[in-house]
Amino acid sequence: MIRKVTSGPTPQQRRQSRKFALQALYQWQMTKKPASQIEAEFVADNDFSKIDREYFSEVLRGVPAKIEELDGHITEVLDRPLEQLTPIELAILRMGAYEFMHRIDVPYKVIINEGVDLSKKFGANEAHRYVNGVLDKLAHKLRMAEVKR
Repeated sequence: MIRKVTSGPTPQQRRQSRKFALQALYQWQMTKKPASQIEAEFVADNDFSKIDREYFSEVLRGVPAKIEELDGHITEVLDRPLEQLTPIELAILRMGAYEFMHRIDVPYKVIINEGVDLSKKFGANEAHRYVNGVLDKLAHKLRMAEVKR
């Protein structure tokens, strides 16, 4: 019997997971509903057949669980108070910081590129430039050895 070997989620599936995670984190920030409730709503309202659901769940639950630590790292590299960020910028930066710290299987350049792409799609004009700069500083702080290679 021949088994089909799967190599894990595709980049497109992971990209879609990040998009849903951003939207769910935005909702969490704005409504303060439990992440588990938001996750259930997203699963009910969206087609999850073509995304990395495990990744979506990890990010959606991980960011709120580590919020103080993530915000601390972000605050250290910002040029303004955290409260002055737009909700989308904040959600993207929190996701990026979470990935830098807890998803070492994802290259730092991918995290930065995905954050920039999300900010182009959902953020204000030119927000992607700011997000790029902050994520780059976070990468140097949280993934120093990888960045230096």
